Order: sequence, then structure tokens, then C-alpha cells
Amino acid sequence: MEKCRATAILGSVTMTAMECRAPGAGLVRVERPVPAPGPRDVLVEVAACGVCRTDLHVLDGEIPANYPIVPGHEIVGRVAALAEGVDGLALGDRVGVPWLARTCGLCRYCREGRENLCDAPEFTGATRDGGYATHAIADARYCFALPDALDDIHAAPLLCAGLIGWRAYRMAGEAPRLGLYGFGAAAHLLAQVAVHQGREVFAFTQPGDAAGQAFARSLGCAWAGDSDQKPPAELDAAILFAPVGALVPLALRAVRKGGRVVCAGIHMSDIPSFQYAHLWGERQVVSVANLTRADGVEFLTVAAKIGLRPTVTAFPLDRAEDAIAQVRAGTIDGAAVLVPE
Repeated sequence: MEKCRATAILGSVTMTAMECRAPGAGLVRVERPVPAPGPRDVLVEVAACGVCRTDLHVLDGEIPANYPIVPGHEIVGRVAALAEGVDGLALGDRVGVPWLARTCGLCRYCREGRENLCDAPEFTGATRDGGYATHAIADARYCFALPDALDDIHAAPLLCAGLIGWRAYRMAGEAPRLGLYGFGAAAHLLAQVAVHQGREVFAFTQPGDAAGQAFARSLGCAWAGDSDQKPPAELDAAILFAPVGALVPLALRAVRKGGRVVCAGIHMSDIPSFQYAHLWGERQVVSVANLTRADGVEFLTVAAKIGLRPTVTAFPLDRAEDAIAQVRAGTIDGAAVLVPE
């Protein structure tokens, strides 16, 4: 058996987790033995875990997952045990654990430096247990150091809303006027980055969401309105964080010729048919898949440099269902974060 180094936390026989046993089954609180880390792994004592819209897709069975599964892939915690041979981490180190849990390192995409497209990946909170728990196992090679300026709760949303949002933001290109459709956890972070970089940001929310639009304006957005509205100026690019396929034709109509629409979600409802004229003019529609570790290092450096300030609402771990319901309804400004007792 692989030897490991451990803190006193492993003296605790069991851990608490919120488990989804089947698509649509919701969450059940369970007690499990605290796992020992395998080769290349660390055991993380979870301090906070963000609630991401991807978690909803896991719970609803809209993306592949290994049930029963513990969701959660925006994990902040401290190393409580690590396998022999793990380099670069020590007991007690604070780490962030993201969606991308492990890649094969062998397929053409890994060899090309495009590990986000790996043919045989593992994903935290989907194919391996995640952070809706007091403890989680993570591959040490895929963990991130986090900005010291952010406490555990405020750092958690950076691990997916921030990282995937950053990849989508980079794919949008040099867009002086940027539209963000769906002003949730990711958009409220990327809006701060874009405003800091001198871009005009146009925020699109659910129709009639006056509170969400006011929140967007408070973060420096030049305009905020309903998702079915036409913005007051042509956009250079748009990022869709809302998993609503019907927004694609609307965004195409909002961007200028040569503009780009980036679909940032892992799952989206079907895109309805639309006139070719809305795509014509060398407009583009592209998707974002997962992240690379390089994306993470780059974004976290930017976050620290500009003093990124996530807006969060904290929930006890036992209230995970309440947090999920509010994320689903879009009633939370910024991000929801679970905190183990």
C-alpha cells in the first residue's frame, strides 16, 4: 500500500459528504471513512466549496458522472495527508482543487498542450468525488496555489467560475465592447477583469431581473438589460454563461461583423435554427471545454494583481440543497459557497 504522510486530522474515522445517488435524486448526507491518498494524491480538508452551475448539470444527469457522486469542484482546503513522492506540497498547505482532476498525458491533445480536450480525463465532482464534503482526494499535480489576499470562502469561486470564465474571456479576443449573457458567478468575476482592462461591458440578465442588472452596473458595467434586448451599441464579442441555446442567435445579432460568440457552458439547451444572415459577415460561434493548468496559473496571477473581489453568499454544508435551489433560480448575486461545519 502507498505510504503517506498525514496530519492529526486522519485520527477522525469518518467524514461527512453530500452524495447524489442518481440523476434527479437530490443530495443525501452520508458519513464515510476518511480516504487515504493514492499515488500522486493529497487528502484535502475542505474549508469551502463553491456551488457551480455545472453541479446542477451533474445532479440533473445532463453531463456524464459516476453515481453515486459527491459534487463540487471549486474546492479550497488544506493538505491533511499526501502520498509519498508528492512534490511541491506540504502538510497544511492551502490549495485550490478545480474541475479538471486528471488527464492521461498520452493522447494527441495532451501531447499538443491541449489537456482540456484530453480523451480520457477525470473531473472533480463528476467522475471522482468532489468538495461537497469535509474531505476530498485530489491529484497534487492539478492543485493550485491561491491568492493570499482572498480568504477561503472568497477564493472558492475562482476555481471554476473564474478559471473557465477566464478561458472564455481569452477566446473572446481583444473585444473593446464585450457582452456577458447570464450575470452569475463567472460573469461577475470576468466583468471586473474586463472593466479593469478598460473594456466596455454589457450585461444581459434574465428578463425583468432589475436586481441583477443593478448588481452588474455596481461592478462597472456600462449597460445592463434583459437578455432578449438589443444592446445600445454593437458588441465586438459576447460570452454566453447562461446554458440557454436560444441566446446564441440573439448574441449573433448583437455582435458586429467579424465578431465572436463564445459558449462557455459545459451543457446548453438546443440552439434553435436562425437565419444565415445572422452568422454571415465572418461572425463566429465557438465553445469552451474545461481548462488547462496553464489557464489556472494565468488567471490566478491576474486575480491577485488586480485585487479581484468575488461576491459570495455562504451556506453550511447541510444546506447544500438550498444553495443549489438559489443558484438554479438565479437569485444570488455572485456565487454561492458551501462551508463545512
